[in-house]
Amino acid sequence: MESLRKIFHAAMPSQSYSIYRGVEEDDEAELHIEEAPREERKSHPQCSSCQISPQYQRVLIAITVVACVGFILGYVSTRRPCTTCDITGDFVSNESYEPEEAEALSMDWSELKDLFTKYLTDGQQIRENIRRISGTAHPSGSKVNGDLADYMLQTFRSYNMDHTWVESHYAELQFPNRSRHNTLNIVNGSMTVEQISLGDPDVYCPYSATGTVQGGLVYVNFGRREDFQMLRSWNIVVAGSLVIVRAGLISFAEKVYNAEAAGALGVLIFPYYAETPVYGHVHFGTGDPNTPGFPSFNHTQFPPFKSSGLPKILAQAISFSSAQSLLGRLVGRSIPETWRSANFLSHSVGPSLTTPDYQVQLEVTNVPVSVELHNVFGSITGHYEPEHYIVVGAQRDSWGPGAAKSGVGTAILLELARSMTMMVHNGFKPRRSILFVSWDGGDFGSIGATEWLEGYLSMLHLKVAAYLSLDTPLLGDERFLAKLSPLFNNLIENIIKQVDHPRQSQQSIYDYMRMSSSNWKAEVIAPLTKDSSAFAFTAFAGVPALEFSFVEALQPYKFLDTKQDTYENLDLVMNGRLPSVADSLAQVAGLALIKLSHDHILPLDYTAYNEVLLKHLVSLQAHHKKLKSRGLSLEWLYSARGDYTRATQRLKEAIAQSDLHNEKVIQFFNVRIMRVEFYFLSQYVSAVSSPHRHILIGRGNHTLEALMEHLSQEQSDINDNELRKQIALFTWTLEGAANALSGEVWEVQKSF
Repeated sequence: MESLRKIFHAAMPSQSYSIYRGVEEDDEAELHIEEAPREERKSHPQCSSCQISPQYQRVLIAITVVACVGFILGYVSTRRPCTTCDITGDFVSNESYEPEEAEALSMDWSELKDLFTKYLTDGQQIRENIRRISGTAHPSGSKVNGDLADYMLQTFRSYNMDHTWVESHYAELQFPNRSRHNTLNIVNGSMTVEQISLGDPDVYCPYSATGTVQGGLVYVNFGRREDFQMLRSWNIVVAGSLVIVRAGLISFAEKVYNAEAAGALGVLIFPYYAETPVYGHVHFGTGDPNTPGFPSFNHTQFPPFKSSGLPKILAQAISFSSAQSLLGRLVGRSIPETWRSANFLSHSVGPSLTTPDYQVQLEVTNVPVSVELHNVFGSITGHYEPEHYIVVGAQRDSWGPGAAKSGVGTAILLELARSMTMMVHNGFKPRRSILFVSWDGGDFGSIGATEWLEGYLSMLHLKVAAYLSLDTPLLGDERFLAKLSPLFNNLIENIIKQVDHPRQSQQSIYDYMRMSSSNWKAEVIAPLTKDSSAFAFTAFAGVPALEFSFVEALQPYKFLDTKQDTYENLDLVMNGRLPSVADSLAQVAGLALIKLSHDHILPLDYTAYNEVLLKHLVSLQAHHKKLKSRGLSLEWLYSARGDYTRATQRLKEAIAQSDLHNEKVIQFFNVRIMRVEFYFLSQYVSAVSSPHRHILIGRGNHTLEALMEHLSQEQSDINDNELRKQIALFTWTLEGAANALSGEVWEVQKSF
């Protein structure tokens, strides 16, 4: 923490501007008028030759009058609008500002792109770093991962960055019990009939509950909410049975969360696209589940409660062949075509087995271990807004070799840090500070990133303007996918128009995606998912976040989260072009980073939520009859959405009509823009009990998702008081966002 305090203080020098700022002392001396010694300045009688005749006096007066009139007319015709206030009447500053000499020499966008391209390597350095990082498994707490943390720190230091430091966190992680492995059996009462191989005893699901359960077995496709709803429509009861689901589409944690909600005893997860079992944690959240809302620093007294996202049921990953053995024993209703994997013949849903008295028994024996995590930081200090940061981070740890999971992202992080520092040493002057971070604990639910956010929660929304995640950025070389806060929509479109697609030289990523699909945005833009560091930044801390990747259009990368996630296998999927595809990703990340750190006005589209909110309100309108029958309406919610839309338009107009050469004005607007996302965090719930407070993408009773789920229930199942509370919380959070964005408190009632 001390290291971060140092950068906070170093990043906030005292600001004073002078019209002669930057002028050397010798030059200033020329501005001074030499005055005679006081004793020599005495009046003396005028001689006759010094007197001015009345005729000449009239001429001089006329010339003076003409000069004054000309000056006034010139001033009126050429003066600019007031720069001390915007059109809303919000006070900005009455201080004059003269740009520094360095600002006058700042580079334009084309020069910055050329400079970045000059110092970005051709992918060979990225290749070497991927090989180094993914040479062997390096989970959190291991010596290998600790050595990699030291390597990151020393590499950052070799770049001569402004600040480098390490922050440690202490978390209780779950690992396999080496003396007693997890088991899966077919049993008849208390007698074991057959042992089912898990495929690899090292593969497990961190944060599973421990113990032994047995019951019937139900196949539930991908374990999505709609899959469980389909079972209910078939009158198939999940409660009291184990479920078996395919990996993919949603996280392991969400599958287990849905199964627990349906009453299942445990969950078996298998890969339908590969033989080997797949690793994945099952905490439905981010951060250390033993200290929700609190940072896991060594001096923190752990609170006596745990995350609500910790499952109370068992979970275990199994191999494809083990799944085949189990699914072939199920009887009952046949699965629909949409539930069938290409690798399977038709089978039944269950819950009964071919032998009526037989059941499935699962035992999980995972053990908790206290582990020290290390987040590694390097920073470049901004020149004009040093107190505002652009953060770019990548997961460093990996349960397996992790070429795709952590190797590529970490290698790109190092390449960006090196090239950006070289740019700074050769003329680039970023307005805002840039923080490069290597996160630990990513494979256990973005623990390193979340704990850092929790440690500085009271200040980061005032400091961090945006977050770029480099987690798992390369799973193919065909489709470009961006998961993001809507504030990044325009920025990512602008960037991918300027970077070539790795499969087609001289054709931008944007053009390639437009040729592939008529609705390119639906193919490229996606919301943030709940299992990433980007999600933690936005849903927990209110910081707009962006993560992007290249993926295959039809088949997922089958080695992700397995022991086969090596450089060689990833390069094979890329047809030997892994360095060049990684280089394309580095270009996208680098250009986005330059725009975010360099542009005078932050390139975040604060009007993007206008359309998002409208779409959600249209969805809510489908429940109009249910609301009306209870004496409720969405009138106030529509009003709040209208207020928010008007607030964004007023801000847009204010920026357009202001003097953006005035540094005080620029910073005034940037502060308002960078807090837009933060305004969507509900102020009515606790960051401890409901960490993901964002009303649109978060999780909890305060969210739009929870409101929609409640309204989707049968009339008899709806709780009127709870429904009123949900509508009120959502409405007033949105109204609060509109009020905060509109300006000062005295402007709110005038505007709305």
